[in-house]
Amino acid sequence: MMEVLRTIDGMRRWNRQSTGTIGLVPTMGALHEGHLSLVRASVKKADRTVVSVFVNPLQFGANEDLSAYPRTFEQDLALLKAAGADAVFYPSVEEMYPRGESLTRVSVGTMGQVLCGRTRPIHFEGVATVVIKLLNIVAPDYAFFGEKDWQQLAVIRRMVDDLNVPVTVVGVPTVRETSGLALSSRNQYLSSEERGLAANLSRALRLGLSRYEAGERSRDAIRDAIRRELQEHGLEPEYVELVDPDTLDTAPQVLDRPAVAALAVRIGRARLIDNLMLGQN
Repeated sequence: MMEVLRTIDGMRRWNRQSTGTIGLVPTMGALHEGHLSLVRASVKKADRTVVSVFVNPLQFGANEDLSAYPRTFEQDLALLKAAGADAVFYPSVEEMYPRGESLTRVSVGTMGQVLCGRTRPIHFEGVATVVIKLLNIVAPDYAFFGEKDWQQLAVIRRMVDDLNVPVTVVGVPTVRETSGLALSSRNQYLSSEERGLAANLSRALRLGLSRYEAGERSRDAIRDAIRRELQEHGLEPEYVELVDPDTLDTAPQVLDRPAVAALAVRIGRARLIDNLMLGQN
């Protein structure tokens, strides 16, 4: 039977009573097939699977959608039970931050200042802080994150390595709609017309990948081709960048090793991100 644990002490008791390996899937709820693919990956790899559902205020800026972020807990529970989760950690903000403002934060340096970090300067500090808290509370053997947010995945991998956290971070491939649109909780903000526009994000990335596979190795040529494809559909990207998969540094002008093509675009109320790997990392 899947258990719902609302306190840190309750989560730790569950952990102590469990046998075998534990997988953790951190989420903010509003679950979709992308989240469930992480749960299934954990169920396959670990003996027990914990899914955290917590909308973390530390990773939202002053003008972002914290209050409007979709919260669908009862629906989430049904999905998690069907996917095979063993426990759901569902703490309140007061449980996670009992003293209110968290004075201690995890700084992630330049990795949190590029790509999405340019317009969301506190975001990755907030992500890293809540993830290290979850890792300390749940003490999993594995933690599962989606490759759709490659920057987040890279930041967490570096944090775990730098701080010697005894957990294996597992990246899970992006799940997409038939149109190619990457699944996201923020897709709920899109109208049907906007959803059609949003499918152009993956089309633009696939165009960049096709240029790479055809032998193009100019970073700027691939980046500009992706940007033009978006602009031809009336989309002005917040950024289009080619970066090192591990460090997130800008890829060299001549691509002599794998790179991640990453972009962000605002469509209506939604800010959407996506990426594709160029070459094998």
